[in-house]
Amino acid sequence: MPLPPLPSTVDAVVAMLERHDYFSDRRLATSVFLALRMRRPLFLEGEAGVGKTEIAKVLAAGLGRSLVRLQCYEGLDTASAVYEWNYPRQMIEIRLAEAQGHVDREALATNIFAERFLIRRPLLQALKPDDGIAPVLLIDELDRSDEPFEAYLLEVLAEYQVSIPELGAIKAAEPPVVVITSNRTREIHDAIKRRCLYHWVDYPDARRELAIVQRKVPGADARLSREVVAFTQRLRAMDLFKSPGVAETLDWAEALVALDRIALDPETVANTLGALLKYQDDIGAITPEVATQLVAEARKEAAELRVG
Repeated sequence: MPLPPLPSTVDAVVAMLERHDYFSDRRLATSVFLALRMRRPLFLEGEAGVGKTEIAKVLAAGLGRSLVRLQCYEGLDTASAVYEWNYPRQMIEIRLAEAQGHVDREALATNIFAERFLIRRPLLQALKPDDGIAPVLLIDELDRSDEPFEAYLLEVLAEYQVSIPELGAIKAAEPPVVVITSNRTREIHDAIKRRCLYHWVDYPDARRELAIVQRKVPGADARLSREVVAFTQRLRAMDLFKSPGVAETLDWAEALVALDRIALDPETVANTLGALLKYQDDIGAITPEVATQLVAEARKEAAELRVG
């Protein structure tokens, strides 16, 4: 089955993302379009929960490609990210050769370091997929990895290849679509960013967030959806340790639906803040008086809020 064609315009990108329930602003859609057209990695930074990872998932669905995800963490190395040799199989091969008697050590060394003994990890899977179709490669939360791993990525992002000492360079026949995300817990080296198109993913405005809630939580009452969005937008204007992201907005809306609420009230807000805020200091800042004020303001703003 042939792959869907790449979007030919920025408007086509917007439409493709919306078909898969992702509501993008124009700047982000332009960055996605250029990354696809120019075959450049797309580097996305932003607060946790604003939808950076979701972009890669939606691109894979919209482009009809598989998603290969590399979740970064401290201590990530080539054995986990790129490849490792299948040592048990290699040992079996050596034992079988020895059992046959005469062993040509040079030929055996060449044989056991053939590609069939490679265990391919996400980066190598993306460069040499089983089906031959370039996937979407998501390198998620790169800021959690160590700087040496960043240095290793330079060859991957510049040449779409990895070098294996025993085999040489393995280069992608067709470059994957690469999305890199960072929550900016530390700065990523400029050498990585130079190889990418960069975009800061910000919190959505109220109308776009309302569209997301309406699509993702269809069981929510229309009034409740508007008030949830207005309340969350108000929270983001406060001096909190961690403002709620879109993911938390959706979690909260689902929690309120599960409680059969059709509108916000201060008591319900107090009882469900754990779905929206993830730090006790932030939850403690929403005193009953603050909750009452925020609910009143959210109701007023929600009355004027519509998807546009």
